[in-house]
Amino acid sequence: MPMKSALTTNPPQHQERAGAAPAAGCHHDHGAHHGAHSHATAEGNPKPAVTGGETTEYTCPMHPQVRQAGPGNCPICGMALEPVLAAAEPGGSAELRDMSRRFWLALMFTAPVFALEMGSHLLGLHRFIAPQLSNWVQLALATPVVGWAGWPFFVRAVASVRNLSLNMFSLVALGTGVAWSYSLVATLVPQAFPAAFQLADGAVAVYFEAAAVITLLVLLGQVLELRAREKTSGAIRALLELVPKTAVRLKADGSDETVPLDSLQVGDRLRVRPGEKVPVDGELTEGRGTVDESLVTGEPMPVAKTVASRVTAGTLNQAGSFVMRAERVGADTLLSRIVDMVATAQRSRAPIQRMADQVAGWFVPVVIAVAALTFMAWLVWGPSPSASHALFAAVAVLIIACPCALGLATPASIIVGVGRAARGGVLIRDAEALECMEKVDTLLVDKTGTLTEGKPKVVEAVPAGGFDAADLLQHLASVERASEHPLAAAIVEEALRRGLELLPVADFESPVGKGVVGVVGGVRVACGSGAFLAELDIPVAALQSAAESRRARGDSVIFVAIGGRLAGYVAIADPVKRSTGPALAQLRQAGIRLVMLTGNGRTTAEAVGRELGIDEVVAEALPQDKAAVVKRLQAEGRVVAMAGDGVNDAPGLAAADVGIAMGGGTDVAMESAGVTLLRGDLMGIVRARQLSRATMRNIRQNLFLSFAYNVAGIPLAAGLLYPFFGVLLSPQVAAAAMALSSVSVIANALRLRTGRLES
Repeated sequence: MPMKSALTTNPPQHQERAGAAPAAGCHHDHGAHHGAHSHATAEGNPKPAVTGGETTEYTCPMHPQVRQAGPGNCPICGMALEPVLAAAEPGGSAELRDMSRRFWLALMFTAPVFALEMGSHLLGLHRFIAPQLSNWVQLALATPVVGWAGWPFFVRAVASVRNLSLNMFSLVALGTGVAWSYSLVATLVPQAFPAAFQLADGAVAVYFEAAAVITLLVLLGQVLELRAREKTSGAIRALLELVPKTAVRLKADGSDETVPLDSLQVGDRLRVRPGEKVPVDGELTEGRGTVDESLVTGEPMPVAKTVASRVTAGTLNQAGSFVMRAERVGADTLLSRIVDMVATAQRSRAPIQRMADQVAGWFVPVVIAVAALTFMAWLVWGPSPSASHALFAAVAVLIIACPCALGLATPASIIVGVGRAARGGVLIRDAEALECMEKVDTLLVDKTGTLTEGKPKVVEAVPAGGFDAADLLQHLASVERASEHPLAAAIVEEALRRGLELLPVADFESPVGKGVVGVVGGVRVACGSGAFLAELDIPVAALQSAAESRRARGDSVIFVAIGGRLAGYVAIADPVKRSTGPALAQLRQAGIRLVMLTGNGRTTAEAVGRELGIDEVVAEALPQDKAAVVKRLQAEGRVVAMAGDGVNDAPGLAAADVGIAMGGGTDVAMESAGVTLLRGDLMGIVRARQLSRATMRNIRQNLFLSFAYNVAGIPLAAGLLYPFFGVLLSPQVAAAAMALSSVSVIANALRLRTGRLES
């Protein structure tokens, strides 16, 4: 169970990005609400979730100081709380399921309401359906949308008033509540309104469609936000699944027993067989194995392990069998620390709708004040019947201030922008990543699988005198086919690509850490390092200089001896992707600082760095080192993006302002990142940055349009023109103005589909 798992972490009560200087628009100030709302209360919230006999603790992703036992809503911003340990909800988010049900019901009922109301204005449906009948039908359809589908928004709005923390839900509840309540009165007692407001059959214009559409749009935003947060939890679950659930422990009499992982203790002796994952961190005491450590190093080539070698939980033993002594178990393992770093960094991110909440903080009281002043002004100075005119004008102010266009301003641009990005092979997980991408001034890139192909290849076969390249490669590949050497697969693949036949091998030997030896066609073949061949009294001096020049480029070199004579060497490299150079050049021209982070040795890393013109190279970097580099740069005031493809990159991807995962990489890397490049092509970063700039420009235009609508519409609804021209905004004009504002925002957002992207 998550609360008792060997990978259970202990997150601090107030997690924040240590030492990071927040960049505008990319970080949320977690300290803004400390004090009065230091802890959530359970009032009005569901009963605590219980997992494994313990109560699960929940927190707000925007305000991590809010903690409570069990799910509920944040008393500050109204967002749904999430488990402190993401694995606490292995079945998925109950909040997401609930909001999805509400959204689909709202969509089903809102569509006919919208068709009835808009059809009467645009298609003349009032000639076939009497306005009074239309009002009753809209009442029946809109009430479930506002009253049931939108009920959580009213609950959160009440909480926002009680906690003196007005937010977007305050505005939504106010707008939909007033529109629905006014329309209810207009439907039930239309005769209470002045004759000037009544239509031919005595009906009064209603706003059911406005209340339903606003509810539907906000529900859509909630579903999209909760799906993004579900992905965040998925990254933690993927990490937790990297370790086995059980381990094979050796008893005192030497026999084996299979035990749960959380029962292991430091000092236990464990057996790891071929194909099994290492259960905890420890040291080999018997046997040997070939372990895939890409989890830690990011390198695709496995590493030979012998007695006294250290192994890490979650790594895969590909071949051989060994006994290890457990040194770090439970929350102390390296993988547990990676889980903790990813969870901490992801929780520090601000939610998608923070801008709308900030606007609502001052917009809601201003609108309420204007509506109250309007009511009083019409009541004192308005024509008879003054009370009806006052009520109508005040309600008109609240209705015209409904956040329909404001609610569309950001989601419309995001939906179109993300869709265009997907067509270009760039998956953007949420608006936060898209927003921050335009501000990025520093890009950190992993080497293997990001800058390079991530697949070792033979780049050169150099024969010595008396041998040819084909003969050299054929003998080498024949021996390596039986080898567990990390580069063997690349050698065999190259031989097969050249159409060479692999020959039978006899008397095969594989001295650990040195090379391989075998007899091919009656001739003894030895291959490995120069030192290994020297032990066999085979000098390599004739090709040593050429081999060193290959190493200076970052290649690995394997010498080959056939029949006791030096036959040549093979150079193996992980080639740089064809698109890497041009992509990095464009990013440099855009003023972005480039830093390479890699688990490779310094010589290889610096060789690649020089080739690509990278500003800074950090070699031999472990997962925690990569996250530390990200935080150091953020502390310098930089907005950091990081691109990587391995589990070892996950802490850095999560800590960065924008994490960028390569499509061919691990699921954990992709779920920890805000952007995924499906084609594994760094040109995708260039496209993502261009699209970010275009999308954010489009959002700012939409916000201007929606605010301009409110700035112009509210005074008109309040009756500003009435004393001068006798003009009072009618319900029909108000409805048309609201529709026009939304249409203008949508039309502007759709320009992103085909507009030209600029650097």
